[in-house]
Amino acid sequence: MLPVFLGDPRITTRFTLAPGSDFDAEALAALDRSGARTVPWEEALRADHDLVLAASPKGDLRKLSGPRVLLPHGAGFNKAVDDDGSPDVPSGLDPAYLLPGGTPWADLHALAHDDQVALLTHYCPSLASRARVVGDPTLDRFLASADHRTDYRDALRTGRRRLLVLTSTWGPESLLSRRPELPGELMALLPQDAYQVALVLHPNEHSRTGTFDLSRQLAPALDAGLVLSRPYEEWAALLVAADAVITDHGSTALYAAAIGRSIVGAYDGSSELLPGSPMARLLALAPRLVQAQQVEEVLRKAAALDTRPVAEAAFARRGEALPRLQRLLYRLLGLRPIAAAPEALAFAAPVNVGRRPVAHAVRVETDGHRISVARFPPHTQEVVHHLAAEHPGSGPRAVQSAAVLWRCARPADPAGTADPRRAPATWTAVGWTARMLEEAPLCRTVAAVLTSERCLIRHRVHGLFSVQVEPHRAGGRVSRVDPVTVVSAVHAWLGAATTATAVTAVPVVLECETGPLTVRVRLCPPTVEDLDHEL
Repeated sequence: MLPVFLGDPRITTRFTLAPGSDFDAEALAALDRSGARTVPWEEALRADHDLVLAASPKGDLRKLSGPRVLLPHGAGFNKAVDDDGSPDVPSGLDPAYLLPGGTPWADLHALAHDDQVALLTHYCPSLASRARVVGDPTLDRFLASADHRTDYRDALRTGRRRLLVLTSTWGPESLLSRRPELPGELMALLPQDAYQVALVLHPNEHSRTGTFDLSRQLAPALDAGLVLSRPYEEWAALLVAADAVITDHGSTALYAAAIGRSIVGAYDGSSELLPGSPMARLLALAPRLVQAQQVEEVLRKAAALDTRPVAEAAFARRGEALPRLQRLLYRLLGLRPIAAAPEALAFAAPVNVGRRPVAHAVRVETDGHRISVARFPPHTQEVVHHLAAEHPGSGPRAVQSAAVLWRCARPADPAGTADPRRAPATWTAVGWTARMLEEAPLCRTVAAVLTSERCLIRHRVHGLFSVQVEPHRAGGRVSRVDPVTVVSAVHAWLGAATTATAVTAVPVVLECETGPLTVRVRLCPPTVEDLDHEL
């Protein structure tokens, strides 16, 4: 809402937090990171205010001086939270909070849709005259971000994979509380080169649990590449980037439906979900993921459905929220705006891209010179061909049991800015690959990954090869596969060779199929440049 005041030197903003919130520490930390000026509650009570903006009527905010505005919070009124206000009354519409002691809490209720005015009138008839439909400023930011989708996917390193985003509200009826195993199950089931999985949690869940415990609880999935969204704004960029959203009854999914993403229901919130609400209608339409093993079938069903009409019941006046809010807020201030309301801003690109897995359980199918590769976390229950592990990052257990070991060369330093004292001695690719076969007796193939398109491979039986990986070109875009995937393909092809003659007849061109991409791979005798490449 604050963008409506951009460029106005007459406006001074201060933030405060009413006491009693279970999530105050994270809220204050977020404000501090933004550079906002905060004031203690006691100081806010003593000061005179020209306008009070809030997204919730709970707590003692009514004690603050000045006209009060209740702004949109989430996408509509979809649930009633047990032990919080009146039974079976939508959260955000409870007379106990909106009419404390029979007195209206807010001078203005800014709502996103005419249906919400009708709901407010039903539960609090005396507040109907104080309601105005302004639209949803968050949805307007989603619409402004549509052209940034490719940029967001590039920032996430999604490539040609399908991005699945799991969204969970907070509390005991949330997806993460009811099905905490689901992120890990999906990571173990879905091929890593075909799917990317992200998890969006309600900010209250981040605050309640904390980064340390979330990282501990989700460790196997995070190690397998799960992207855990940061609690502010990044979640929205992930929804824009997504191909499909797997959700509970939290209203986040309504934003995803409004921009045309496929929706899958994974938990309905039990008694929290209000019948007839936009989220109830969305979950009634969306296919249900009962067991993780059904995910690909359920995703196909979801892709055939258009859930955008359901979202229309939660959002009106699209693209108009900031101009409408500006008129209403300046009227309460008794001022004239000095400039037109700004356009809604696109979300910033995601920063958290997930960890790069350091070990893979690899399923391989070979058909002559064509090799199909699917990679999974080491703990998968899928039938696989071999284990591939990074040395030394994957740890001694994986290193000693892996059939394929790899190591990535340090990035080139053409500017000469690296500290020359950091590595007075270093391995060459030929030296390191030979050493690894000596140290890891169960290993069959060792690879020095030199660049995204070049590797040096040493096979225990067939010896040394240089490998060149052609990027995939289509539609004016260049896509590259993980060269470690190609290493597993070459390993399987070499292992399947029935005679030494078939292997020594190089150069040879292989086709490696992984996820949605197929690339050409040239296997040839080792070049001096590759042999002597410093790692």
